[in-house]
Amino acid sequence: MTAGRATLDEILTARHGKAGEVVNVNEPLIRLVIFSLDGDWFAFHGEQIREILADCHVFFLPGCPPSMEGVINVRGEIESVIRLRSVLRYSGEPETTSTRILIGQGRAMRSGLRVDRVEDVASVFASRMEVPPHNMPDHLATIVQGILSFGEHHVSVLDLDRLFDDYRAGLR
Repeated sequence: MTAGRATLDEILTARHGKAGEVVNVNEPLIRLVIFSLDGDWFAFHGEQIREILADCHVFFLPGCPPSMEGVINVRGEIESVIRLRSVLRYSGEPETTSTRILIGQGRAMRSGLRVDRVEDVASVFASRMEVPPHNMPDHLATIVQGILSFGEHHVSVLDLDRLFDDYRAGLR
C-alpha cells in the first residue's frame, strides 16, 4: 500500500508540475464608457465621464453653433449639451428613445455629450488597446487614442480633452 501511495503522490506531483504555477499578473485596467453613433462604436475613459443621463429636456439657446444642442439643468447645475454626431461628422438624427447624455469632464471644459446609445461600461486590460490605423479619417485621427476589440465590435477610444480643446478652438 505504501508503494501505491508513492505512485499516486508521484502522479499528482507530475500533474501539478505540468500545469505550471499560477502567475499573478498585475496588468493595468482601463475603465471605458462605450457608446455608439450610427452603428460605429466609440469610448471615453470612464474617469472623464461623470454621469450618464437618460434623455432630458434640452433648452435651446439662440446663436449657438449647430453642434450645440442647448443646455440642461442637472440638479441645479447648468450644463451645455454638444451633439457628438455633428462634431464627429455623422449626418441625420438618432432614434431618440435610446439617446443618452454623457457628462464629460476634461482638463479645461465640462459638457454634456449626446450619443445615440450607451453600449456598456467596462474595464479592459490596457494591453488590448492598439495604435489607431494610419488610414483613419482626418477629423478622427487627432482625437482617437487607440482601437480595441470589444465582443464583435471595434471600439475607437477618444481623447476627451483633445475633443474639447478642438471644439473650443472652433475646429469641430
